[in-house]
Amino acid sequence: MNLNIVLANPQIPQNTGNVARTCAATGAALHLIKPMGFALDDSKMKRAGLDYWEKLNVTVHDSFADFFAHTADMGTYWFFETKSAKNYCDVTYSDNAYLIFGREDTGIPDDILRAHYDTAVRIPMRAGLRSLNMSNSVAVGVYEVLRQWNFPQLLNYGNL
Repeated sequence: MNLNIVLANPQIPQNTGNVARTCAATGAALHLIKPMGFALDDSKMKRAGLDYWEKLNVTVHDSFADFFAHTADMGTYWFFETKSAKNYCDVTYSDNAYLIFGREDTGIPDDILRAHYDTAVRIPMRAGLRSLNMSNSVAVGVYEVLRQWNFPQLLNYGNL
């Protein structure tokens, strides 16, 4: 099973580093859509990702159009956005799922969200709050998909 995490226009390097670490730990591929608010060699991003960078599959796309062109017909896009009415737990994630998360301060652009609203999902939260931290939202989404897939190729026990 292939899982893809997509960060559209990320602005905070530590968030992207945290997401990269989650991707490395779970085997998910990471897609970054430009423009970004930092350089790929940003020390804060590298530090948040620890020494997992070599265990990670990262693809950088120049724009949403470039991303869609390179991934068309390769899987299902799931847009995680507070503007959605559909709960992220109420959908079934198939192989080659793309979980797409928008810019930390503005989310997914409205025109893109409108075009894909049937696959937009939200993480429930209390009224009156804007959103969860992006890297936390990614972790919530990733582990729901992996739970549905019965955690393929992941070690799900430990030794004391």
